Amino acid sequence: MKIVNVWKEVEPPLQFHEDNRGKIADVFYKADLKNVSIITSKKGVRRGDHYHKETTQHMLMTKGSLIYVYQPVDKSQPVKYVHAKEGQLVSTPPFEIHTLLFPEDNEFIVFSSGLRGGQDYEKDTFRVEPQQLPDEVKHIISTDPKLVRKEHVVRK
Repeated sequence: MKIVNVWKEVEPPLQFHEDNRGKIADVFYKADLKNVSIITSKKGVRRGDHYHKETTQHMLMTKGSLIYVYQPVDKSQPVKYVHAKEGQLVSTPPFEIHTLLFPEDNEFIVFSSGLRGGQDYEKDTFRVEPQQLPDEVKHIISTDPKLVRKEHVVRK
């Protein structure tokens, strides 16, 4: 997992330009991206509990924030989390279990390097038993049954 703020932490070869008219911040340059999606989520929703074997995903927060919970598939490290806010880009490498929690209504753009869009959406998605969450973020999940995934089939 890597997290950077696209408005503040632009590293070469990416560029940042600002003048009286506004700002332009490169997000990717010469990247091998296969899909770009916009996702919205309601406050209290839990998404993810899966990993990808080939795909790297980059999630750019455009509205609201999310709690990104992660752990290597082999569980060689403990579960960790970061709070990603507007302007931040969270990158998910292959073989990293990830769970997304939403403390507020949210919108983000996902840039994927592998099979993750259209008819290929589930081809490189391997669902796991829902991750045990750190105590300090458990309260974020809503108990409203309308906000819970209807089906979570484990696929390894």
